[in-house]
Amino acid sequence: MNFKFSNLLGAPYRGGNITFKKDTILLSAVGNRVSVTDLQKSEATTLRCENGKSVSRIEVSPDGALLLSVDEDGRSILVNLHTHQVLHHFSFKGPVGALKFSPDGKLIAAGVGKVVQLWRTPGFHKVFAPFELVKSLAGCHDSVTCIGWSSDSSWLVVGSKDLTVKVFSVNRLEDYRSVTLSGHRDVLVGAYFAKPLVREDSVGLYTVSRDGALFEWRYVPKESVSMVVEDDVGKKKMKSSMNLTTGKWELVEKRFFKQTAKLTTCDYHQGLGIIVVGFSTGIFGIYQLPDFTCYHLLSISSKKISTVAFNGAGNWIALGCANLGQLLVWEWRTESQILKQQGHYFDVNCLAFSPDSQYLASGADDNKLKLWNVASGSCFVTFTEHTNSITAVLFLPTNHVVVSASLDGTVRAYDMIRYRNFKTFTTPTPTQFVSLAADQSGEIICAGTVDGFQIYVWSVKTGRLLDVLSGHEGPVYGLSFSPTSEMLASSSWDKTVKLWDVFEGKGNVETFTHTHDVLTVVYRPDSKQIACSTLDGHIHFWDPIEGVEMASIDGRRDIRGGRLMGDRRTAENSSAGKAFTSLSYSADGTFILAGGSSKYICMYDVAEQVLLRRIQITNNKALDGVLDVLNSKRMTSDGPIDLIDDRDSDDDDSLKQSYKQLGAYLPGTKSNFGRPIARSKALQLAPTGRTFAAATTEGLLIYSIDDNLIYDPVDLAIDVTPEAIYNALEEKLYARALVLALRLNEPELIRKCIESVPPEEITPVVSSIPVNHLVTLCTALGEYIVNSVYLEFLLLWCQEVVAIHGKTLEARQAQMLPALRGLQKSLISVHEDLSDLCSSNLYMLQYLSAAPSPLSLAPVTP
Repeated sequence: MNFKFSNLLGAPYRGGNITFKKDTILLSAVGNRVSVTDLQKSEATTLRCENGKSVSRIEVSPDGALLLSVDEDGRSILVNLHTHQVLHHFSFKGPVGALKFSPDGKLIAAGVGKVVQLWRTPGFHKVFAPFELVKSLAGCHDSVTCIGWSSDSSWLVVGSKDLTVKVFSVNRLEDYRSVTLSGHRDVLVGAYFAKPLVREDSVGLYTVSRDGALFEWRYVPKESVSMVVEDDVGKKKMKSSMNLTTGKWELVEKRFFKQTAKLTTCDYHQGLGIIVVGFSTGIFGIYQLPDFTCYHLLSISSKKISTVAFNGAGNWIALGCANLGQLLVWEWRTESQILKQQGHYFDVNCLAFSPDSQYLASGADDNKLKLWNVASGSCFVTFTEHTNSITAVLFLPTNHVVVSASLDGTVRAYDMIRYRNFKTFTTPTPTQFVSLAADQSGEIICAGTVDGFQIYVWSVKTGRLLDVLSGHEGPVYGLSFSPTSEMLASSSWDKTVKLWDVFEGKGNVETFTHTHDVLTVVYRPDSKQIACSTLDGHIHFWDPIEGVEMASIDGRRDIRGGRLMGDRRTAENSSAGKAFTSLSYSADGTFILAGGSSKYICMYDVAEQVLLRRIQITNNKALDGVLDVLNSKRMTSDGPIDLIDDRDSDDDDSLKQSYKQLGAYLPGTKSNFGRPIARSKALQLAPTGRTFAAATTEGLLIYSIDDNLIYDPVDLAIDVTPEAIYNALEEKLYARALVLALRLNEPELIRKCIESVPPEEITPVVSSIPVNHLVTLCTALGEYIVNSVYLEFLLLWCQEVVAIHGKTLEARQAQMLPALRGLQKSLISVHEDLSDLCSSNLYMLQYLSAAPSPLSLAPVTP
């Protein structure tokens, strides 16, 4: 039951800035979490640590060891990027407009309101007050928007909303006051120290404002100055630095990007001397400074570019568009895309695992169907054929076909090999589909409707409409085929669950009546039980063979929690509208997962009808329905203060224009923008039983079992010790050693025992494995074969296990199914990797054999 948060799919970028760790690892904010994308391996993971609200600023230390993540309220967490562990929590006492590590990594500069605070970078050891305030730099008359460090970490250039730029000294210098540079006519977006051109000690600045103006400032000092600074140990020493205490700053030149739109973001690479700028129309440009030569001027979308960032080498540019949830990494020299990820624009409505648990399909209100690789966390194909919201999705047992139902009145089947919509199922009269089911052979597809209250049955091969099942008097929001028989279960808002015999054509076989609307229905994997949830928060269990109710669970108290901003009642008294809208059995049918219009996912024991665990999907206080208690002081005459738009008039002109077009914005009035509500619309356990996914407001949350934190011995006795296992291996008693390791259930010991067995001894060792240890053995083989170099050796193990214990595996199908599915998933993954490698090698050999030899190209001498 030890499911831990593993990954977050469906929303690669939600806002805030993006940054690189070294050259190939990209970090971006996803709600109140941080996503880490390895661009070389094409893998995306999400850190388990959460901020209190949505992340607004992230910054990585120069050595790539520390991550500082700050949310909207200025509360931050310091994370060790090597271990993904939270080191410290800290609050900046206000929103942070700019954040930057010094080049030497010793200081952190944070723009908090009108003040720039310098904090000493905490270490990895535990101390009472890890963040030490070194200095506060005041002088700005409005909020700080950008910060730039000099290469020697001695000077700061700060831009703010008061249209000025200030140059501060980090170290204390006599007779020096901060310099103010003015001339811009709009808010500062970026301020950077320029690359030295004439002399190494020459100083230059580039400042960029939102109206598309770039100012170049130059100051060449007459002499160097020595200052007294302290090192890490606390000893004072003399350090030579640039002398900015005398002389005068001069404006060298004014440049303009000549775009009609607002400049929203920029980044400067000091080593290469190039700058990239993004505009509110989706255009971005790359310019060489100080010549102001335009290398590229391209458009990625019609929406505003929220942030841009160079990697360490300067050859890759990351661009983020918050309005589209899009993240793009572009190599500007070769003009090629390294990464393009885009999440669902609206809420995810449905999801489904493939039979081998490798892929995940998701459908949302943006009319898109996306397929995700669960291991890498990346979306590899997007289908856009639907013209309305997708309400249901499923994989056929063949593992190469995914089917989706939509409110546009169509059910579409997609080929995962050629990535095309190869078949579309329609009805004689237009209708809207909200549920979907397929039989175990994959030959029949059924879809429930919301308006006609009917169930349509099609043949997958011919695409013909075979039957129309009528009898419900409300929307059919739940469909489930029996895994072992030919029965179809349907649930409806008419307070009934009906069983249908689809293949024999007998129609409605049996009806189970409830006192409230039935929201969903699901079969247990052995087909001996049906679970359905009702509007009053109950889960009912029925015996489909005898037609009697076996048990029921009152989940109103369990799902209760989370008070909406507009609620007049407390969370304890507002459970009337809370109900489970999605159910999923485990592979062995021992427990069931339930989720709905709440921040909790509940896990129940089916036999005892007790709550085993309650998982909170998010702690993001920026969402509605997360807090159980509201502060009455934040209630005003216009409603809750958190729902009132208090952004500046010039923060987002494009957003304001869209509200004007919708008629929702009037000058001089306050707008109530509302908040997304924390809830889970769909959830499903993977066929392997070790992972489940939930379609939530935050995106697709993936939870998996963390084996590193589980010590689960089987049949433990006093003689089952690691010493006994090593002694058995020394005496070449391989069967005894492996059985002891399986009983101890220690992964490393099991691996050592498997690898110690000679190939000729595999058959007798497998024959001596007890039946009750086959699950542990198959699970271990599935985990080892992915990362092991002994591929053929492990395939011999798999072959012998299936050949010797085949009848036992078939007899104990319910118990063995999760382990066998996990083994199948690992084998398919290895097969795909090897097939790609072989195809690449075959193509290279064909190319080399067809290429002319060097001797034929040599000139012939007479």
